[in-house]
Amino acid sequence: MIAHRPDWCISRQRSWGVPLPFLLHVDSGEPHPRTPEIIDLAAEVVEAGGIEAWSKLTVTDILQRIGDPTDPSLYTKSTDILEVWFDSGTTHTTVLKGSHAGAGHDEGPEADLYLEGHDQHRGWFHSSLLTACAMYGRAPYRGLLTHGFTVDGQGRKMSKSLGNVVAPQEVSDKLGAEIIRLWVAATDYAGDLGIDDKILARVVDAYRRMRNTLRFLLANISDFDPQADAVPTAQLLEIDRWALARTAQLQAEVLAHYQRYEFHPVVAKLQVFCSEDLGAFYLDVLKDRLYTTAPKSLARRSAQTALHQITHALLRWMAPFLSFTAEEAWALIGHTPSIFTETYWALPSPDEALLAKWGRILAIRDAVNKAIEDERAAGRIGPSLQAEVTLTLPPEDHALLASLGDDARFVFIVSALTLHAGAALAVSVTPSPHPKCARCWHWRADVGHDPAHPHLCGRCTSNLFGAGEPRHAA
Repeated sequence: MIAHRPDWCISRQRSWGVPLPFLLHVDSGEPHPRTPEIIDLAAEVVEAGGIEAWSKLTVTDILQRIGDPTDPSLYTKSTDILEVWFDSGTTHTTVLKGSHAGAGHDEGPEADLYLEGHDQHRGWFHSSLLTACAMYGRAPYRGLLTHGFTVDGQGRKMSKSLGNVVAPQEVSDKLGAEIIRLWVAATDYAGDLGIDDKILARVVDAYRRMRNTLRFLLANISDFDPQADAVPTAQLLEIDRWALARTAQLQAEVLAHYQRYEFHPVVAKLQVFCSEDLGAFYLDVLKDRLYTTAPKSLARRSAQTALHQITHALLRWMAPFLSFTAEEAWALIGHTPSIFTETYWALPSPDEALLAKWGRILAIRDAVNKAIEDERAAGRIGPSLQAEVTLTLPPEDHALLASLGDDARFVFIVSALTLHAGAALAVSVTPSPHPKCARCWHWRADVGHDPAHPHLCGRCTSNLFGAGEPRHAA
């Protein structure tokens, strides 16, 4: 754009706009010799009465106001206006000097970012660069961010005649401002931004998934006091340390995207984190420990410690685009008036070895889930807790799961898990022959072991009335 630019003009032959306050000689066309005084006069007149006050002044009025006895018939008042690109292109001086006094360079202020549509590469961005380079020898901005234009779901421009106009206010009134904000953040603004009812429906669905995840997190740390109840990182159960490592790993990616003004990858990764890392795995596994172990046990407090940190991190990632939701949640767990006074949550450095280990465990879990689903589809079992699973594993995988001890069955959400070493992965699923515990819903041989509680298993009576169930991994 700059290399092949056409000539730029300073004025336009129009009567509407910012006037050029010149008196021009009727014969030579030269400006009046006292033009600087006329410009000062114009500034005073406009400041007092607006642009119209200047347009009402005659040549005679102007000469009289500056005390010039020249014959008014020798001059004519320019009716041209300042070229609009030149006008907007000097806002770095006319605007920023007023709002950023003392914050910029001595030779003129410098904006962090200029934001506009991609057509402004030949407009505002262009003229701002030219004028600032002429005045200060540098660009008036540290960065430019450009975006496409809003189109419908078929890529057509918004048009009343086509009936495809989507009014933001109507969407906000119907679905809420958060849906508009999330749609903007989730759309790749490098190209045109598509919007219609189907696209908005998908945005609403994504919002509900994230909000429901947040509700689960908030509900399960409602009785958690981080000052009194937090468990040191080294003492957390292994799956909780994995969850924090995964959160830290994702936070590094999120912040890198924010540094580059890349919002749609943040939304996409946040959706995957909520639905897969948390919803489909970690929180699903955690429910047993949160709901069945003693309220103040290490097992439960370890889970809550991880959830507390994940919630704080998640809210800060969401805040730039789900501002109202984040602020609403912050009112429940924050200790400052607003989440927008906070910085990003400080998480332990991600343990790469732990991430790799649990990455493999998750892959094995997928194979187990598929085998369980096949049995369910055949009508041989109902929920996964009715299943007893036998896993044959290569030596490395066997060592991974064996390190979890009896806690491994909680990772797969089954009532019993038996491990065998072998050459390749093989999964065998059978229905449990034992009764179901009325409290934890596990099928166990020791249900009814205590005549005083005939419907409870041994782990539940221990968690309720005894020393509590030992847990170290999950």
